[in-house]
Amino acid sequence: MLACRQGSSRAPMPMSDSVLAAVIAGTATLSASFLQLRSARLREGASRPPSATQRRKSRVQRAILLAIVVAAGVCGFALSQWLAEGTRAAQDALQRQLQARVTEISRTANQLELTRGSERAEIESGVLRRIGAEGVVVMATVAACRPAANVAAEATPGAAGCSEAEANAVTLCASIPGNASVTEIALFSKAADSQAPWSASRVLPGQESGQARFAEKYDEGAPDAGLRQVCQGFTHWSAEHARLVRMIVRYSLPS
Repeated sequence: MLACRQGSSRAPMPMSDSVLAAVIAGTATLSASFLQLRSARLREGASRPPSATQRRKSRVQRAILLAIVVAAGVCGFALSQWLAEGTRAAQDALQRQLQARVTEISRTANQLELTRGSERAEIESGVLRRIGAEGVVVMATVAACRPAANVAAEATPGAAGCSEAEANAVTLCASIPGNASVTEIALFSKAADSQAPWSASRVLPGQESGQARFAEKYDEGAPDAGLRQVCQGFTHWSAEHARLVRMIVRYSLPS
């Protein structure tokens, strides 16, 4: 006896066309056999009255026919259930395969994203290391100093110089990675109209050159958004010409 599952959420599967055709054909065959048997009995009954042996034989035949009909119905129902279970099993297997494929694709996409992120970070690190080896360059032009005593009289350059207290001041700042270590700061200063190469115009911190000098020490700002500032002050008190100043900050990154 087949027991029904209580509380099952699975909807019954529809009977396929092949199973339906087999059930219809079986039913038609049994019905035709039953009608033929009935017709034969009616003809025999019309020709002569049935004896006790014939009545027993008729009852046995009816019982056998009923058993055949019941067995055919049970077998057809069992066959349809078996085919339905096979269809459900195939669908479940297909669903599991699709779910496994989706999981695999998601895992591959995550791995690819991680690989891309790692490669991007490696490329960025390589670029920052190269910049650190070459140095971050900052330049500025500092105008000639105009002494306060000569401003009202529109004095010509050189008529009176500025004191260092009246010097023009500028601060050169370079941005470097927040986790970088400063390895070198190269300072350069020359007259604005000079054709000398920068390599010949290098000066030391605190060294006076052409009534100008860089500060003796550089300052570092606190890291902000992954960067920090390295700054060097410069003062210029010559009233004869402007000056060009240049700073190169080299750094290294932790390995």
